[in-house]
Amino acid sequence: MWVRSTLTYRASFVIMAVGNAAGSGLEFVTILLMFSHIDTLGGFGLPEVALLCGSSATALGLADLLLGNVERLGSRVRDGTLDILLVRPAPVYVQVAADRFALRRVGRLAQAMVVLGWALTRVQVDWTPGRVVLVAAMLLSGAAIFGAIFTLGAAFQFWAQDAAQVQNSFTYGGNAMLQYPPSVFAKDLVRGATFVVPLAFVNWLPALRLMGRDDPLGLPGWVDFMGPVVAAVMCGGAALAWRAGLRGYRSTGS
Repeated sequence: MWVRSTLTYRASFVIMAVGNAAGSGLEFVTILLMFSHIDTLGGFGLPEVALLCGSSATALGLADLLLGNVERLGSRVRDGTLDILLVRPAPVYVQVAADRFALRRVGRLAQAMVVLGWALTRVQVDWTPGRVVLVAAMLLSGAAIFGAIFTLGAAFQFWAQDAAQVQNSFTYGGNAMLQYPPSVFAKDLVRGATFVVPLAFVNWLPALRLMGRDDPLGLPGWVDFMGPVVAAVMCGGAALAWRAGLRGYRSTGS
């Protein structure tokens, strides 16, 4: 319904999608401006940083397109309109994710994929079928991890009722961090992004493996391939948190 509504005014949709792509593209423009004055950043050249930027933004773009609207749950809890979704013969989670579905977000995804495609053609990698699979797994696992964080943030809003910005600090804020090499950050921050909120599995660890670089924490090599496992664990935890929040929902009381 929301897609049909959006495409009714196609010129407006194109303008919004292009604007969305241009807005997110400013992040990469910042990196380009930075490299106009330097040759490397933390030991990484422009194609390598572009690979990190494009892979992280693509993963977030996929998750944001499909699940980004779950952050609206807090407003529905506050005004009681979540009750409407509870009486419909469809999963509440699907309804919340599809509510006001913003197809214009495909612009962000397209821009990220352009950066990623350019980086993959410029970065020095000896391509094999295994490395191609690693790139695909990195993007899908990264999208699943971001999606799990979106869901965890939404589940928390059953109690907090307004925690969208806390969630955004780990999704959009995490994306901003993952666009840069881990070598420019303090090791304590890298450890937190690996073992506490495992954002490093979105792109840092698999991308370092792809580029033949060592991770700053000196972890065993097999850890670089754990993205799908971490994504599955996070999605399972997010599903349990969502179920607990939904079961504990008591409406507004009015």
